[in-house]
Amino acid sequence: MPFVVVSGLSGSGKSTALRALEDAGFFITDNLPPELWGAMHDLCTARRLRCVAVSTDARTRDFLGAMNDSYVRLSRREEDLRVLFLEANSEVLLGRYNLTRREHPLGDTLMVDFARERDLLAPLRAIADTVIDTTNLSARELGERVLRLFRLEHDFHLRLLSFGFKHAPPRDADLVLDVRSLPNPHYDPALRPKTGLQPEVAQYVFQDQQGEDFYADLRDFVRTSAERARSSGRHGYTVAIGCTGGQHRSVAVASRLAADLSDLNVDVTDHRDMKVGGEG
Repeated sequence: MPFVVVSGLSGSGKSTALRALEDAGFFITDNLPPELWGAMHDLCTARRLRCVAVSTDARTRDFLGAMNDSYVRLSRREEDLRVLFLEANSEVLLGRYNLTRREHPLGDTLMVDFARERDLLAPLRAIADTVIDTTNLSARELGERVLRLFRLEHDFHLRLLSFGFKHAPPRDADLVLDVRSLPNPHYDPALRPKTGLQPEVAQYVFQDQQGEDFYADLRDFVRTSAERARSSGRHGYTVAIGCTGGQHRSVAVASRLAADLSDLNVDVTDHRDMKVGGEG
């Protein structure tokens, strides 16, 4: 089980690194004293967690005296123990603090605090497997470097879901699309009990050139939106497709998009309102 200790200077990007690890599937515990590393390791092992990351920094200064012993004991139990230390020059740290207006954990003037913190965390830096200077890194660049460091790069996923507007649009979608202008199988008694997953319903929805043209424009728009999200550093993008009831048109469109955009690692997460006898 990979066990990563993230440490470093205040303002150097520890929160960004932890978020990147959490997005990659790590169980995260922030501000954990070294004496509890072993207990956390054992607890996570018992719960069969796949990978764990903890942060220890100046906020746990009253407990850092036990750091060396805690590290040695844990290294005997965990072969895949890694320590990542982040730092930056004092001028950059000062600029970041001026933006956030947070108080430094050591509570003196900032430049004095940075110097004291470097000394305080020197033992952690000394055992670090990797030290990253974040002076010239953006948050996105740091997150990408952390993922590469632990070989955690994961593919972009396009998530699709269908819904019915009469049941309210989902709140967690990045993009909501309305396909109620397509032909509605609800008005065909033979198709009304069926769903958009069935070929005869999809054929009805896309029965004419106008429908095909509408779908082509919609497909291209979804691709462009998803690819822009991926290029901006996102690991996932959710598109919700809605019709009236969520049974016919939205389901057919979501299913066709999943096939046509398969290169974007499509996952049809849910046909939320699909049920026999609904509308649309």
